[in-house]
Amino acid sequence: MSIEKTWVILALICVLLLVLVLVTRLLKRKWLYSHSEIDEMEGREFEKFCAQLLERKGFVDVNITKASGDFGGDILAEKEGVTYAIQCKRYTDPVGVKAIQEAYAGREYYDRMVGAVLTNQYFTAPAVEAAKKLKILLWDRGYLEQMIEESEE
Repeated sequence: MSIEKTWVILALICVLLLVLVLVTRLLKRKWLYSHSEIDEMEGREFEKFCAQLLERKGFVDVNITKASGDFGGDILAEKEGVTYAIQCKRYTDPVGVKAIQEAYAGREYYDRMVGAVLTNQYFTAPAVEAAKKLKILLWDRGYLEQMIEESEE
């Protein structure tokens, strides 16, 4: 076998190993997120986790409201002069309209510019429709995972 063929074979092996490492990392990350500790958290623990995540993402004046009677806002925060009332939902099923209504009420009660629902799940079609009508931001599992990933960089 010629030296040129040997180098080509070695180069192909290196490329394949690199692809294998990258694919393995990607699959591992997806598996970790899909089976993450977030899904095992209690509600209040999830709220604290979300508050810390928001702080790492540049939100300021991040405050968790009292556990019961929060009027639909679990976290109050501000970013770049915009104030937020955020309703956190750590669910096992898709999030419905009730959470959107709570975020709307929280935004109004706390006199915030933006209302949002942050969840470890996804939203039902009626919830998405209600959020559009009431102008509530929907931060689903994909968005949460993106926030986690960006905060780790």
